[in-house]
Amino acid sequence: MADNYLEKKMEQHRAAAGIQGTKNKNSLAVLLVRNRSTRGYDTSFVVRADQLRRIVSVNAKVASARNRQALRFRLVTADEAQKVLPHISMGAALSGMQLPLPGMEPNAFIIVCSSIAPRTSTYIDLGISVQSMLLQATEIGLNGLCILSFDKERIMETLALSLEPLMVVAIGKSAEKHSLVEISADEPHDYYRNGGVHYVPKVRVDDLIIK
Repeated sequence: MADNYLEKKMEQHRAAAGIQGTKNKNSLAVLLVRNRSTRGYDTSFVVRADQLRRIVSVNAKVASARNRQALRFRLVTADEAQKVLPHISMGAALSGMQLPLPGMEPNAFIIVCSSIAPRTSTYIDLGISVQSMLLQATEIGLNGLCILSFDKERIMETLALSLEPLMVVAIGKSAEKHSLVEISADEPHDYYRNGGVHYVPKVRVDDLIIK
């Protein structure tokens, strides 16, 4: 679960002033904070096919460049997860760690494929699609991870895919604790871990805006 310093301070201020909080727990602001890249999962929770279908269903509503809607999705549930796990890599910035840690593997995936030869607009659609799916996953209490480091040929072979996979998205119940860290634009951006917490540096808004 991601910590948000400003949200906590605002809630403390409201409580001290006797003001009841009115924020929807599934507001976009809340979902954006809770939607953290997750590399360790609670394996006692098994993601269901209907949950994956609900996550993928956002693609029937989101924007698509020139409305091509060329992305297709292969749902992978627990019975097939072992076909995918050997062919993916997580957490490249965490040197010395082999992720996922034993006993914290995801048991569901969404393989995002393209039904046309990929072009610039395909990758625009990919970003829109995956962010939307992860927000939907977060809304129903799950988390995920965008994986670009995977063996494309082996994934295609083991899942009998005829379409080219562009990304593997892991889905599951997070077993990690995340914390956002506000930084200036010139500070290191790499995520890191300390004391069992996964820290994610985020550039402050003032540095994002061109003046």
